[in-house]
Amino acid sequence: GTAELIITVLIIQFVAIGGAFFFSMLSSKFGNIKALMVAIFIWVGICISAYNLYEPNSFYVLAFVVGLVMGGIQSLSRSTYSKMLPKTQDHASYFSFYDVCDKIGLVVGTASYGLIEEITGSMRNSVLALILFFVVGLFFLLRSMMLKSDEDQLQTENLS
Repeated sequence: GTAELIITVLIIQFVAIGGAFFFSMLSSKFGNIKALMVAIFIWVGICISAYNLYEPNSFYVLAFVVGLVMGGIQSLSRSTYSKMLPKTQDHASYFSFYDVCDKIGLVVGTASYGLIEEITGSMRNSVLALILFFVVGLFFLLRSMMLKSDEDQLQTENLS
């Protein structure tokens, strides 16, 4: 009911604060991209857990994990994006683009979730389908990590 929904939202919001600090610590120890990868793997685990969820108390535990990852991934993704920007005075345009991409992702994710639920008749299938989005994101993170490694190697060779 309504009370359970309010409790869930509050759990997510309050835990997200700690999640931002936790992922900040992970980022400073292992780097932004690796910390984001950890977050994506946790999101995949959340999707699998949500698919197999039947008990109301388990839902609150899952809400705790969602809050932890949601708080961390939001702050960490913005931070990582800002580090990837070229040297320029016009950061507003880049962050406007980031926000547009964020909104497009929100629409595509929500629409695909609803469409899959409508076609299959089960929200559980929609949750599993979200894993595909996380895997695609993980692919792009791995790609950016490899590109950065190549750039660092070229820069080192040029300095020699």
